[in-house]
Amino acid sequence: MALDAETFDALIDTVRRFVAERLRPLEAEVEANDALPNDVIAEMKEMGLFGLSIAEEYGGLGLTMLEEAKVAIELGRTTPAFRSSFGTNVGIGSQGLVMAGNDAQKAEWLHRIASGEIITSFALTEPDVGSDSGAVKTRAVWDGQAYRLSGTKRYITNADKADLFTVMARTGDDTGARGVSAFLVPRDLAGVSIGEPEKKMGQKGAKVADVIFDDVIVPVENRLGAEGEGFKIAMRVLDRGRLHISAVCVGVAERLIADCVAYATERKQFGKPIAEHQLIQAMIADSKTEALVAKAMVLETAAAKDAGKDVVMESAAAKYFASEMVGRVADRAVQIYGGAGYIADYGIERLYRDVRLFRIYEGTSQIQQLIIARETIKRGG
Repeated sequence: MALDAETFDALIDTVRRFVAERLRPLEAEVEANDALPNDVIAEMKEMGLFGLSIAEEYGGLGLTMLEEAKVAIELGRTTPAFRSSFGTNVGIGSQGLVMAGNDAQKAEWLHRIASGEIITSFALTEPDVGSDSGAVKTRAVWDGQAYRLSGTKRYITNADKADLFTVMARTGDDTGARGVSAFLVPRDLAGVSIGEPEKKMGQKGAKVADVIFDDVIVPVENRLGAEGEGFKIAMRVLDRGRLHISAVCVGVAERLIADCVAYATERKQFGKPIAEHQLIQAMIADSKTEALVAKAMVLETAAAKDAGKDVVMESAAAKYFASEMVGRVADRAVQIYGGAGYIADYGIERLYRDVRLFRIYEGTSQIQQLIIARETIKRGG
């Protein structure tokens, strides 16, 4: 159920001011320390950001997809690490439970996820398995009383602080997607261990790490859905996650464009502001046009999803276009700033590095192309 207009407008205004007044001044500190301040995390929990997509009956805000996308756009106007701190609780870390969990599972976990008391994570990618999600090698073997889970997951967002993992593991003899099942695996189960966080190109403050499962005993009550439904659950989760990431891409692009306009208006070359030079204007025009197109795609697809329509192709198209778009906008921003864009003082080079990841996670651009083509052919054009 959507929030009433007045309540939602108040939420957007609160998030917008929080981003501008609280988060943006901390960007350089987060980059330098590769960590988010604990007091900021506490403030985000208090605001309800960890429960944006979780129903009100479980303590969340219960936003629709369209409302969530609009909030994500606002959050895109600062370093993506801030959003990533609760992004798994809102998206891939919780949505398998929201979509496929039974009443007992939801009652046990969702209140604590929505409040931020516990952090969730989504464990699908493996050392040898990335885009081919149906080829997972992690196994969950039924021993007559429980599942015994063994395997390694790689590049898992928020693994360093996650309390609960949604894990995709092979339960059947089928080597394809139909042999994959989904499990809720608490971090404190014996045999669960976390690797050292990886050193990354960008998005400092948002950590990824390996998660190792060594003969972990997982009760049958922790399985999401039936055996063999894990891949289907994962794909549904990723469909929603792609729209959220697309919205963040729009927000980052809008931030970069605003920064470019401000800089180009003040910076003078050849006796006038560079904003008056036509080749600079062309880069601003291209960036603005592409950002507007991406925003329209995201909001239209989010509304269609709320209406119950099949948006597998549209979500992939939005993710593909928006993530590629923000990369082009960031590149132009460096060019508009010139030497200053390559120097850390202005933050443009940081965002340039940050946005590169959007074309990879939640499915690479090439995976989105395959989905778009497959769905278009299926629909007959």
